[in-house]
Amino acid sequence: MEKLDRYDRILLTTLQKNGRASNVELSEQASLSAPQCYRRVRRLEMDGIIRGYTAQLVPGTLGLEVVAFVSLTLDREQFKNVRDLETVIRDFPEILECYTISGDFDYLLKVVATDLRAFSAFLTDRLMQVPGVSTVRSMICLEEIKPSSPLPLPPVLP
Repeated sequence: MEKLDRYDRILLTTLQKNGRASNVELSEQASLSAPQCYRRVRRLEMDGIIRGYTAQLVPGTLGLEVVAFVSLTLDREQFKNVRDLETVIRDFPEILECYTISGDFDYLLKVVATDLRAFSAFLTDRLMQVPGVSTVRSMICLEEIKPSSPLPLPPVLP
């Protein structure tokens, strides 16, 4: 974060709100020339600060009516194969996000499905069949209150 100046923060804030902003639009926000903005954005991409650009879709409009959070515990005897399990998890298109967590569970997953029957089938027939999975607990999302948001950027220190 120390290498980010005020202009980088303006560019990042703008791009988080509109990933399709042109260099001209970015230059208006940052009070820099379009070529300067282009170079800065490319540097932010190369430095791994900008991961990528995506369109945010509304699951329900695509027939994905179930959003659930699934906590998963590993069988301790299979823990030596944890990276194999993570590879399998990455390959499930139903799993949108996966985090290793502290506490009573090993992973927290965000999962989508067309309906409860499809969600149940995914858990029973696919996720719980992955070698090393010991316990699965799910929580069905009733309503989305705040979807993905831009990351808050700390202010530039003088």
